[in-house]
Amino acid sequence: MASSGQGHARSWHQFQNAFRLATDSIRGHKLRSFLTLLGVIIGVASVIMVGAAIEGLGVYAEQSTAKAFGSESFLVAQIVATGRLSRREYFDKVKRNKPIRTTEARLLEAINGERVLYSPYRNHASDVKRDNQICEDTTIIGVAAGMVSIRDIGVVDGRFFTDQEDRSRAYVAVIGDTVRTTLFAGDTSPINQIVRIEGIEFTVIGVQERLGSAFGRDQDKSIYIPSTAFERMYGPGNGFAVFGRPKPGSGLNLQSALDETRVVLRTRFHAAPGQPDNFDTMTPDAIRGFIDQLLGMVAAIVVPVTCISLVVGGIVIMNIMLVSVTERTREIGVRKSLGARHGDIMMQILIEAVVLAVMGGALGLALGALVTIMLGKIFELSLHITMGYVILAIGVSSIVGVVSGWYPASRAAKLDPVVALRAE
Repeated sequence: MASSGQGHARSWHQFQNAFRLATDSIRGHKLRSFLTLLGVIIGVASVIMVGAAIEGLGVYAEQSTAKAFGSESFLVAQIVATGRLSRREYFDKVKRNKPIRTTEARLLEAINGERVLYSPYRNHASDVKRDNQICEDTTIIGVAAGMVSIRDIGVVDGRFFTDQEDRSRAYVAVIGDTVRTTLFAGDTSPINQIVRIEGIEFTVIGVQERLGSAFGRDQDKSIYIPSTAFERMYGPGNGFAVFGRPKPGSGLNLQSALDETRVVLRTRFHAAPGQPDNFDTMTPDAIRGFIDQLLGMVAAIVVPVTCISLVVGGIVIMNIMLVSVTERTREIGVRKSLGARHGDIMMQILIEAVVLAVMGGALGLALGALVTIMLGKIFELSLHITMGYVILAIGVSSIVGVVSGWYPASRAAKLDPVVALRAE
């Protein structure tokens, strides 16, 4: 037991000496050490910033989806395009799936209306005008009055239209923030003002809260109008989507409400038992799953490419350590002639390489966090530094330090003391 304790004490003493020699060497060559660290610093900072951007994009996409789609709503339609369909799958669905029309929407309302909120959803791109101002390619959305609750639509000024206005085909509109800023300059209130859609005058009764952009599309360049007014302008069309949400107090959750909706539509469209639905559905979880899959693909490509800079930093450390070993050949010879063992020499060089890599990792982490915070504030971006990417960056930089220091350390430890003492 005593010999074991003495062995541990000796090992700890040797480690302290090796660490002290390594740090002295780093301090003795400050500029060279900093330039050596630079590759690791940039690599770690890049990983942190890329990770923050990917995580921030995911959070932003989920928040935007919740605002635009609704947190507890679902959608049914002939085809729901999520970006995953191939051309062949799309045309197969066109042949198999049935369009949802007014008859189906009324049937859903008649059977499930007491427990589930429903609203048709149709859209059309059109220019919106007010006097000499024009908002081009605005998305005109026809919905029922209940859509304000189904999709959690926030109205920051005025109100949403009512069931009575929907039934009477009233020409009233709730405009998005981009439409407001385009058509109504300065502090002019748009409420009770007139805008023209397809030459028809609509009275603005509300302004939707700002949603921002999602995947390059301006979600605020839109106008909600009653579905009946929409049909009056554009006709019945070839089908539309229907949004649904369980009514508060109904005892249904989202999945139960969707299941009841599917039962009605499968019966209506004569879907045989055991056969797939001959219509499409979508929930917020499906959207989030698609977003996570997309961001996962981005991370799988971008993060390894970013980590290459850490490998480059490791190569720089290895080269500098080889130079350092060459410079200290005589010193190593003296130490070995005085009794330093193979492990002592190797420990000194290896610790120096690891200390360089860890210092670079810590400085890179601080730089990456600082730049991420600054960019988030300057450009009002949602950037999130996560522990996973921090561990990845520090872990890779530490491994790089060990790997890059191993060969120079092994080379130094194998030097013949007699040959080393002759070196100039």
